[in-house]
Amino acid sequence: MEKYVSIVKIENNLSVCFYSSTEKVVTIAKKMNEINEDAYMHGYNWETFLNYYLAKHAPDVLEGMGSDPEAGMYVAYYTLSPETEARAEKLVQIITNLIENEELLYQTVKNEGNQIDWDN
Repeated sequence: MEKYVSIVKIENNLSVCFYSSTEKVVTIAKKMNEINEDAYMHGYNWETFLNYYLAKHAPDVLEGMGSDPEAGMYVAYYTLSPETEARAEKLVQIITNLIENEELLYQTVKNEGNQIDWDN
C-alpha cells in the first residue's frame, strides 16, 4: 500500500505529513473536484478541507496545531508532548479513514462543499 501519511518527530516538534501527490490521493482529489469545481485539491485546499472537517468531527485535534500546506503535501505540526502525540495519532487515523473510505470525502464535498471556504 502506498504511504500517504506519516508522523515525523524532530527535536521538540511533531509533524503529520500528508502526501497529497501520491497516486491514490490524486485519484480521490480528481473525483472531489468533479463533485465540486471549487475543490481543486492542492495543499491549501487539503488544509481548508481538513480544518473544516476537524472542526466538526474532532475539534480537539486542532488544539495547538499549526499547518503548512504546499502543492503536493500538507503538514500539520505540534510542539512535542504526550498530549500532542495523541492528537497527531488521531489525525493520522482520521486522514487514513477518509482516504480508505473516500465516500466520506465525496459526501462531505457534495453535501457541505458550499460551506467550505475553498482556496481558489
